[in-house]
Amino acid sequence: MTDTKDWTQRFAGLARLPAGVRKTLLSDGRVLRAQKGDQIFGPGHVPQNLLFLLAGTVRVSQSSEGGREIVLYRVEAGQSCVMTTACMLAHEAYLAEGVAETDVTAMALPKATFDHLVSKEPVFRDFILAAYAHRLTGLFKIIEDVAFGRIDVRLAARLLALSGETSEVSATHQSLATELGTAREVVSRQLHEFQRRGWLEQKRGLVRIIDTQALEDLSGS
Repeated sequence: MTDTKDWTQRFAGLARLPAGVRKTLLSDGRVLRAQKGDQIFGPGHVPQNLLFLLAGTVRVSQSSEGGREIVLYRVEAGQSCVMTTACMLAHEAYLAEGVAETDVTAMALPKATFDHLVSKEPVFRDFILAAYAHRLTGLFKIIEDVAFGRIDVRLAARLLALSGETSEVSATHQSLATELGTAREVVSRQLHEFQRRGWLEQKRGLVRIIDTQALEDLSGS
């Protein structure tokens, strides 16, 4: 069970806030728990709370009218959801979907408290805007990669990122295509090419990396 007694200590920016601001966060925040696979938010929904993730991972993605999906970013423990921040600041509904990739524990800060702190507490406003700016930079990088990046380079980098400390990636061709914002057929062709070169092996829903160095060299090119 995740300790939520003084959850602000788990966020570097919040821990440095004045005692009065942190007291408001602690008194008004409420625990939110979700199971793996649960939708945290979806298109058309107007956010009523800002989420600060204490444990787990939330995948934020967007789909086109044609059904193609791209992963925009992931919210990890110790981070807030900047998609929610943007919608709350603009008083607009979500255009993306957030799904729990693991079991999730978060603190939900009501919109009324968020609005009050943003308008009355410059240090809290600075924290929110700094996190927003950092994530926005990452989104610009995604746009650049999708528009101009080579798919082989991007796929190599994504396989390495998803493999973590292991040499295996549990993912279908479709889920990898979603990560990269491209078509499944494109990913399938590139995976088969990597396999032909002896860089990896494929099984149903699993990719086993054989030559990590080759992928690292390609992703760094």
